[in-house]
Amino acid sequence: MATRRRTLLKVIVLGDSGVGKTSLMNQYVHNKFSQQYKATIGADFVTKELQIGDKLVTLQIWDTAGQERFQSLGAAFYRGADCCALVYDVNVAKSFDSLETWHEEFLKQASPADPKTFPFIVLGNKVDIGGGSTRVVSETKAADWCASNGNIPYFETSAKEDYNVDEAFFTIAKTALANENDQDIYFQGIPVAVTENEPKGGGCAC
Repeated sequence: MATRRRTLLKVIVLGDSGVGKTSLMNQYVHNKFSQQYKATIGADFVTKELQIGDKLVTLQIWDTAGQERFQSLGAAFYRGADCCALVYDVNVAKSFDSLETWHEEFLKQASPADPKTFPFIVLGNKVDIGGGSTRVVSETKAADWCASNGNIPYFETSAKEDYNVDEAFFTIAKTALANENDQDIYFQGIPVAVTENEPKGGGCAC
């Protein structure tokens, strides 16, 4: 007998440390913003359920730390992703310049079946700071980068002001759903879960 499953979509959020990845996720999932900054160690994920058309979707959003020294932890977290969100701070030029590196790093670690068509989305965050007076990356420059990398959807966001956050993540969910292609999606955490069919004490499930 066929059982109706929720569709689980795995989304990876990448970007330099301090660009607001965790704040965006917390604003979207919990409607909370904290002024305190605490570096994310390793990786973590949050989930949110939403309705897209006639499908009930569980969005599993993974937050991978921006610091270089954590990138070696990446492969297991990236694997099985349905969409990747690249985040930068519109007030920090280096974070925008890093988008290319994160884009390449994701494709290398996740090894999607078709790298050219795998869905990305770019979020230019912290547009609220200084009323825009401290901004160094223009919307046009960001849009040009997205266009030259396969017409990636682009949103300007503010986790603090809750500006464009829901809209950005809804687009992420729709994009991921289109990429999912009705494949059987499952949680890919660490450690690897042992299936019911495996004998007990069967050793590593790797």
